[in-house]
Amino acid sequence: MDDNAQPGHRFFLVREDMLPEALVKTVQAKSLLARGDVKTIHEAVEQVELSRSAFYKYKDGIFPLSKLERDRIVTISLDLEHRSGILSKVLSLIAGLEGNVLTIHQTIPLQGIAGVVISVEMTRMDMDVSTLLDRLRGMDGVSRAIVTGQG
Repeated sequence: MDDNAQPGHRFFLVREDMLPEALVKTVQAKSLLARGDVKTIHEAVEQVELSRSAFYKYKDGIFPLSKLERDRIVTISLDLEHRSGILSKVLSLIAGLEGNVLTIHQTIPLQGIAGVVISVEMTRMDMDVSTLLDRLRGMDGVSRAIVTGQG
């Protein structure tokens, strides 16, 4: 167990049949709502035979694994030297690693450095965020790369 982990910020991968019934039914109710099969939380919990209080207790803490995989998005702030092709090389690296660039914001270069903020979907990437940052920092023309958001 990591002594630095804070409650509510740790995740566990658990087989469905090992979970308490209320957690499984919470996921089922959320699924009904997401698909539009029901219009209200009341309808969803009634259909899966779960109390509303249990639904509200667990709804923000349990997700299907596929949901977590889809939402693997990181926002990275970069300082790039103001030279032709640097941003293009950064984007090519991300694409080559199976990353999907969702947004790009670039500032006007000041003192030879342009600030760039990129949001990247990492679902298909076979690496963690720190490895991606190391790869970006190792590129010619990248003077800084830090994570500013993750979801």
